[in-house]
Amino acid sequence: MDTTDSSDTLDLAALGGASISSVLGRYMDKSWSHGIGHRLYDTDGRGYLDFANGIAVTALGHTHPRVTKAIHEQVDKLIGPVHALGFAESTVKLAKMLTATFPEPLDSVLFLNSGSETIDGAIKLARRATGRPAIICFRGAFHGRTIGATSVTSSSLNYRIGYEPLLPAVYQTVYPAVYRYYAGDEQKAVADSLKHLDGLLMTTVAPSQVAAIIIEPVQGEGGYYPAPAAFLQGLRERCDKHGILLIADEVQSGFGRTGQMWSFEESGIVPDVVCVAKAIANGLPLSGIVASTDLMTRWGKGAHGTTYGGNPVACAAGVAVLETIHDENLVENARLRGAELLGGLRELMADHPGIGDVRGRGLMIGVEFVKDRASRTPDGATADAVTARAVDAGLLLLNCGIQHQVIRWIPPLNVTVPEVEEALAIFEGALKG
Repeated sequence: MDTTDSSDTLDLAALGGASISSVLGRYMDKSWSHGIGHRLYDTDGRGYLDFANGIAVTALGHTHPRVTKAIHEQVDKLIGPVHALGFAESTVKLAKMLTATFPEPLDSVLFLNSGSETIDGAIKLARRATGRPAIICFRGAFHGRTIGATSVTSSSLNYRIGYEPLLPAVYQTVYPAVYRYYAGDEQKAVADSLKHLDGLLMTTVAPSQVAAIIIEPVQGEGGYYPAPAAFLQGLRERCDKHGILLIADEVQSGFGRTGQMWSFEESGIVPDVVCVAKAIANGLPLSGIVASTDLMTRWGKGAHGTTYGGNPVACAAGVAVLETIHDENLVENARLRGAELLGGLRELMADHPGIGDVRGRGLMIGVEFVKDRASRTPDGATADAVTARAVDAGLLLLNCGIQHQVIRWIPPLNVTVPEVEEALAIFEGALKG
């Protein structure tokens, strides 16, 4: 068999079709060669401004010099995981740096590999630490693809069909998607959603049986809907009242993405458990469950484990990511560039009645397409067409929403003003097309 590396002349998409499982959905069938900065290049040598970032993963762009240097230095020292035997320097350093970004009492982290794993682990933590079985989640949520994460996910029926029975004692309630279901009335969205939750606790599952409520502070795959601060505060109050743990899924919204280091900070509340992943190592597989030392102790030694989580190379990359975010003031950059991007998209919305809403925080922005603004009927077909035209013009964007009607904007945290302007110009052309 010829094993010569000839990827520069091969159609990787066609080759992959013969040997890679078709179960993994892809937004596009392109053959990618390499990435430099905020550009991703296909095997024909064409560059694309990458505002998809592997679904908010490469938050500092491709082959970031500081991250790449840290990876190379660590590879020369230690590659394999050693946590079952003790501690690795980069893993310990990242744990200290990561927990320092959280408010008290969140001071302890368990490193894993993926966002889905953190959700499964957080559910296990909540059930074992509280001695209660029930988990409350929200309609439209996406928390991952493992059985536990799928059990609390409802952003697409395709993620659930054929896998039941899923975890027992999981209950869904209403998420305050202000634009989609409440016509922009945030106060009504909060009141109605809390009323549904209270009704669930009164008629369906007793608060004394609920281990945790899990929520995305900004719903991601479900449509880029930020949870109002008053709603998160209401959840915190109910959790405190009934001894329920509040789990924040910050897998997509964390690491400065929303103009705060963690999006829950916008509401002034502190969750009991936070799940982090995606941007944590700028592309290497790494995630973490963050909680207080007291709660981790209550979970119990040996109650959960991992083979690859906390890999020294991934953690070295994670250290470089956090150092870069701090040294280059990228949380502030996300806030400023996000405001410029949001403003530019809203200007385009004024000229295009097919755009029903532009919303978001920092560099996590959703553009929702509708058939008409009065009915707010989702228009996934137009959103798909605009995304495809943007890609053809050199801008990588992704869709989300239950009917794919939302185009999400997740540029790198270190995106520049000229890049924002370039992206807006390409998007305007795609809209006109």
